[in-house]
Amino acid sequence: MKTLGYYNGTIGEIEDMSVPMSDRACYFGDGVYDASYSVNDVIFALDDHIDRFFNSAGLLEIKLTLTKPELKALLQALVKKVDKKDGVIVYWQVSRGTAPRNHVFPDVPSNLWVMIREMALRNNFAPFKVITLEDTRFLHCNIKTLNLIPSVLANEKAKRAGCDEAIFHRSGRVTECAHSNVHIIQNGILRTCPTDNLILPGIAREHLAKYAFDLNIPVDMSPFTLQELFTADEVIITSSGALCVPVSHIDGKPVGGKAPHVFNNLRLAVIEEFEAATGTKLPRGI
Repeated sequence: MKTLGYYNGTIGEIEDMSVPMSDRACYFGDGVYDASYSVNDVIFALDDHIDRFFNSAGLLEIKLTLTKPELKALLQALVKKVDKKDGVIVYWQVSRGTAPRNHVFPDVPSNLWVMIREMALRNNFAPFKVITLEDTRFLHCNIKTLNLIPSVLANEKAKRAGCDEAIFHRSGRVTECAHSNVHIIQNGILRTCPTDNLILPGIAREHLAKYAFDLNIPVDMSPFTLQELFTADEVIITSSGALCVPVSHIDGKPVGGKAPHVFNNLRLAVIEEFEAATGTKLPRGI
């Protein structure tokens, strides 16, 4: 198959799939999702992503019809049905179910969606240019909800500004990006936002912090400010699609580039983990 769509057991090419109009994802965005890359039929950090998926569903009181091992086995089986083996995105979501529109939770089974299609992994040696935006999202950013309109609008603003991402801030405190986590290196310390309700606990963020500890780089998980973002020695973007990418410009101003040795050691460790897990080789330059 060139692409794969899955809905409650039905499988087909994505463009051939259909879902009920009464699925609560359609009119409430009532669901959660997760995603990771697959190379050589290996879905990277799958256990971490499934743990986060179940946590998000639990926070919204959505009852899943599969256990963690069952979902893992299903995703691994589905990815093997796709023809392309080097670089596909595996996306899955659950909605609260199919029922007439009513704000009250219905007593129906949840619906599982899966989509698999080709998508190139971001070149980790091509720096990002970003913009900053006031964070106007709701106060449950720790849940990977389907309600992504603020992030959609932010990414469109970034695109129109000729940039790759948008960094959110609330009253001067940096939170995260529209679909990534952001970190800084200052005075040899990796600073990453605390995993409170203002950010999504990114899987790539977790792996970055792990390798910082392994490399004896101190990690500070306390909030940092917009001013500290602009004056940091390095600014780093992480996500499943951009494992560890530097930021070169924020709002048109040059940033970072002052601690290349620290950053390069971190980036190499993250890249080598992905390569070892998936049996592939990522670019080492632009």
